[in-house]
Amino acid sequence: MDYQQQTLAVKNSIELVVVLYDGMMRFLHQAIACIESGDTAGRRENVKYTLDILTYLQGRLRADAGGQSAVTLSEFYAAMYSQCVIASRDGSVELLQETIHNIRNVRDAWQEISSSEAAQGMLPRDRQTREERHVSVRSAPVSISTVAEEPVAHRWSA
Repeated sequence: MDYQQQTLAVKNSIELVVVLYDGMMRFLHQAIACIESGDTAGRRENVKYTLDILTYLQGRLRADAGGQSAVTLSEFYAAMYSQCVIASRDGSVELLQETIHNIRNVRDAWQEISSSEAAQGMLPRDRQTREERHVSVRSAPVSISTVAEEPVAHRWSA
């Protein structure tokens, strides 16, 4: 296992989404460089990588678990996909820059979510063992006041 694989292996699902957003932005910056240098094949390849990531993220959404947030993300991914296709077809640096800006905004929101979980010392459910989930549920004191104060967490893939 190389360094990059080891780094990804210790990330939680939200951190992995942030990594995918970083990848999309990197590929779009490379596509812009290809447009500026006249490298049509390079532009197409980098946009294709971005489209692959968007398709993957779209496919991982679960509207049954994510509700309105998953629907909103689905619409966002569809819009970014469309922008990438149009920008690649037209060779539009401006549209790719706008797409990068939009992706960065959503990426920063994911990063904030990831940071707040890390700050609270939360271990994502998908990384907990069955025993850890059982112990945390049994050992957590529950009162009406703490239940009312806790925000409702919606979980979805991607």
